[in-house]
Amino acid sequence: MLRSAVASILLVALASAGCAGGGASPAQQGGASAPMGRPLSGLAAQRIIVAPVAVVASGDSLGWAAGIPRQREWLRQLDQEIATELGARGLEGAWVFPEALARGFQRNPTLSPDPYRLAVDPLRNVTRPSPELRAPDPLASQLRTLVAVHDGRFVLLPVQVGFEPAGAAGGRGVLRLLLVDARTTEVRWAGDVRSDVFPTFEPGVAVSLAARLADLIAAR
Repeated sequence: MLRSAVASILLVALASAGCAGGGASPAQQGGASAPMGRPLSGLAAQRIIVAPVAVVASGDSLGWAAGIPRQREWLRQLDQEIATELGARGLEGAWVFPEALARGFQRNPTLSPDPYRLAVDPLRNVTRPSPELRAPDPLASQLRTLVAVHDGRFVLLPVQVGFEPAGAAGGRGVLRLLLVDARTTEVRWAGDVRSDVFPTFEPGVAVSLAARLADLIAAR
């Protein structure tokens, strides 16, 4: 009953945040995109499934994506930075991170979907939620199975990471996030998180993106 009540309160809060505009502005101080008021702070009280970052978006004018020699390994490093940052803000015990999802798949691949093969492509261009927006199949079925196996309801879905110029100072990473209610398949929130500005591509891009994502949810 308590979990159901908390979930109901969270749905109302997320609906309000989504209607206010899920995307964050790149014009905020320091190039960060964490919106005012921590729009996802209500998630801290929930058991959230955090999916792996799905893909690196290609074609950036900086050439950063093309310059990553082993993109899959870099994505897994970004996953780890996100898990570490969120864990440091008090979410390690309650949230389920990509490594745990991968272990669940390895233990029982017939029951749990491969977290690194989620069918996110139809949602990669979504930057704002809308009342009619739903996760389509087969993604919807994959997410329902994930939350059933890992005892949750909401999935934080990083559908892609890309890079954009930031004037003469260099460039920055852009992580596109969706929050999906896996039971109803509704996209409850969507937006882009931007890293600090870096003169060249470096490991600090992943660290900064993880921190900006965590800023949406909890203070340091």
